Amino acid sequence: MLNLDCTPMIKSVSKNTLLALLISGLFILGGCATTKEKNADNDPENRTLSSYFDYGDDEPAASSGNDRQSSEPREVRAAPREYQPKPVTYTTEDYHDLWDRIRAGYGLPTIQSKHIAEYEKWYSSRPEYIERLIKRSTPYLYYITVQVEQRGMPMEIALLPAIESAYKPHAISSAKAVGLWQFIPATGRHYGLKQNWWYDGRKDVYASTNSALDYLEKLSNDFNGDWALALASYNAGEGTVSRAMKANKRAGKPSNYTSLKLRSETVRYVPKLIALSNIIKDPEKYGLKISSVPNRPYFDVIRLNSQIELGVVADATNIPIKELEMLNPGFKRWATDPAGPHRLLVAASSSEAVADAIAGIPQKDRVRWAHYKVRKGDTLGAIARRHGITVSSLKKTNNLKSSRININQDLLIPLSRNYRKSKNTQKTVTASRNKTSDSSISKQKPKVISVRNGDTLWSLSKRYKVTLNELVKWNKINTNDLLFSGQKLKIWRY
Repeated sequence: MLNLDCTPMIKSVSKNTLLALLISGLFILGGCATTKEKNADNDPENRTLSSYFDYGDDEPAASSGNDRQSSEPREVRAAPREYQPKPVTYTTEDYHDLWDRIRAGYGLPTIQSKHIAEYEKWYSSRPEYIERLIKRSTPYLYYITVQVEQRGMPMEIALLPAIESAYKPHAISSAKAVGLWQFIPATGRHYGLKQNWWYDGRKDVYASTNSALDYLEKLSNDFNGDWALALASYNAGEGTVSRAMKANKRAGKPSNYTSLKLRSETVRYVPKLIALSNIIKDPEKYGLKISSVPNRPYFDVIRLNSQIELGVVADATNIPIKELEMLNPGFKRWATDPAGPHRLLVAASSSEAVADAIAGIPQKDRVRWAHYKVRKGDTLGAIARRHGITVSSLKKTNNLKSSRININQDLLIPLSRNYRKSKNTQKTVTASRNKTSDSSISKQKPKVISVRNGDTLWSLSKRYKVTLNELVKWNKINTNDLLFSGQKLKIWRY
């Protein structure tokens, strides 16, 4: 049920162990020169965070024909680069502060651009902005860092969402690019990010990070490991950068990033990332002090087996709904997508308790529904708009083949936590305005009943042998009001 992302990343190997291994290796090589090297992927000492995430069917698809290669070393054609990634010579246990871990993996040497100094000045003159940026990044930065690190990419890439979205998962551009990594709809779908009424994978930090890194890895391969060109292509599109390179070659000019004729935003894009990286590397140099970020998982992944309402999880676990929404921004509605992904991100500190609480919620109670009786003049479109859902969702929920509905027909409607609160508030206001005495209420204590799935006012009146009008009067509701599972009603005659 629970996938924990809180195990050590790479364990340090002691000097004695290394010495013993070296001596053993010499004996083995002397006896059999054809012994194969141990597969690093199967060595528990070399397991990284991905070992503890069960992607299942939710793993974003890589670009067609550009799947990542195996862990065996591969031959890469040498080419002039402005960026030469440095080899990683540290272990993750060396750092308590995540910033130190990121700094140690820097691999993008500075390019020659006047815009680097411009952005260093811009960032250093706005300490409040930097602090807000770090605060927003904290829930997501550890996961992004690990994913970048395990792919052997320059660690500055973990800062790229600061340039793209300022670490705002709900950020949207004028070009309809969305999320931390700013995917447009078509590119998002190409890299496996599902988008529908319930869910937008571009806002899902877990899914979109892997898709973005798949895309960046593909671009790096396309441009022979030149990260300046890869990053420029992420901003402007690989076709744009490739055409600019061809134009320069035809003119006998260099085809590196700083020599290309590109739009102003793309010309400034890489310098902006380098400037921010420089400030994170040595904030004191720029008169800044940045908050520490713990080098440990902020969230864990809980696997679900069905749709669940976020409000139900909040009620069962006492987690504020805003925290659930902050870690699960991909879910656009009050509940997870009925077709998946079936997972929730929750704070690592409480993941075990949350997993147990969710496991204890009966399947029938994981999404709360209400009943609506069709009235004269109703249409599916009007009913859907009234309840903040789509016609297609309403049809799917009620297994309707067409949009035709009949008067007094019962419809099942997903009932969000916020909507239920607003309805209850509206009922209270209506009741206070219509202060009427009800002589049919006896002096005895009422019997309180709990509405079950499938109940209607009509079925309840029959079950408890009361009239529909009595049920309505006793509970100060209207005959067409929605009922939801778990709602309490009073019966005064029994």
